[in-house]
Amino acid sequence: MDLKIYYERLSPEQRLLQFGRKSQDPLAEAFDRKRVVHAGMGGRMIPPPMAPQAWQQVMGRPAQGNPVQMAYIHIPFCKTKCLYCGFFQNGTDQTAEDRYVDLLVEEIRRDGQQPRLQKAPIQAVFIGGGTPTSLSPENARKLLSAIRTSLPLANDYELTLEGRVHDLVPEKMDVWLSEGVNRMSLGVQSFDTKVRRQVGRLDDQETVLEKLRGLMAYNQCAVIIDLMYGLPDQTMDVWKRDVELLVESGVDGADLYQLDVFDKSDLAMAIQRGKLSPAATTKQQTAMFAFGKNYLDALGYKRLSFCHWARNNRERSMYNTLARSGVHLFPFGCGAGGHVDGLSTMLHRMLPVYEKMVRAGQKPLMFLQQESPYAGIADKIQAQMNQSRLDLARLGKEHPELAALDWLGRLWEDYGLWQDNGYLYQLTEAGQFWQVNMTQTILECVEYLLSGKNGILNAKIAEQG
Repeated sequence: MDLKIYYERLSPEQRLLQFGRKSQDPLAEAFDRKRVVHAGMGGRMIPPPMAPQAWQQVMGRPAQGNPVQMAYIHIPFCKTKCLYCGFFQNGTDQTAEDRYVDLLVEEIRRDGQQPRLQKAPIQAVFIGGGTPTSLSPENARKLLSAIRTSLPLANDYELTLEGRVHDLVPEKMDVWLSEGVNRMSLGVQSFDTKVRRQVGRLDDQETVLEKLRGLMAYNQCAVIIDLMYGLPDQTMDVWKRDVELLVESGVDGADLYQLDVFDKSDLAMAIQRGKLSPAATTKQQTAMFAFGKNYLDALGYKRLSFCHWARNNRERSMYNTLARSGVHLFPFGCGAGGHVDGLSTMLHRMLPVYEKMVRAGQKPLMFLQQESPYAGIADKIQAQMNQSRLDLARLGKEHPELAALDWLGRLWEDYGLWQDNGYLYQLTEAGQFWQVNMTQTILECVEYLLSGKNGILNAKIAEQG
């Protein structure tokens, strides 16, 4: 099949959405906006009555070979709701938290006894949310102990606890670090007091820096922070100071994230009502991305992905890197997602439903789907694109139908989104910013070339006859 033929039959609007445009400034103008938050392929939904049996078949058989495996554990509680967040589930409630942690521990212990998790080691565990650091010291100890005793952790395991700086108090940190946490991922978002507080963060700039120093003084874990660019009133000068303070703080690594203003989110509503200044435009965000990238690169930080940097070798970012390559990921907790042996799932997001099913001895599946038959190819593509590169020539050799992607390679090289270095395509600075758009389009083209099906592409072609 010829991608160029189908490209030429698309409307100008659809061409721009999927393939972008050629411009003098590809960083700012290659696309108008981010297409998706995370790139991916679809799958086939397994009928709900059949889902428990299908999942149990996977968990009831030993792992084949020596697979790379991870676990994701979800804590669905937050003390406050940040205006930009689309993942808030429940406010903190000690009684509900106590009940939840007991059931979560039961879910972990029960699955840990299954043949699928008996011998093959778990390389990384990520406790996310929500706000995992909001757990009481007693509940944190109970959960971390269950992880270490119930899951087959590898000797070099990475155990990440995600949370907020406000929770960095001695009575909590003592528990986390004594119970095996060796990586902390903290949502700073901005050091600027005004920018932080108006979107729901609690502490001022000096308190944030002081608490980070307190955690690092333990010298027992890698300390990672998230910074977000494009927040209301986060001017370029504020952003530059954010990145400078990141370096001055001495933390081991950082993610630099583009702000996404979701439709009908609290942030979008506050901006529309005039309670907050507008968020940065996409063009303004491209300049912020370029500054952060170039500043950290110039100071010798190691690039672990298109949006993540490490100051030293203490930061491995094992979970985040492996998660983009399709390794087996076992989910635990209300709202957790995962994928094992070609099946992907999300566990129930409603706390009462989750609790009822765990009490009944059931895995609390909200849905279960068979992954795309091309998921393995998609995993390879996503893993490489996460590293700002793609070996199209190898893809074409392994799957001759994908040799047609060479046209896309030349198109985007002409657009200034990547460059052929003689071995593979390396994303330019512009390509790194637009990486998620490019990855989604590549996956859609792969699906089309291998099956003749491609959601957006085929729908538009059908409309045009």
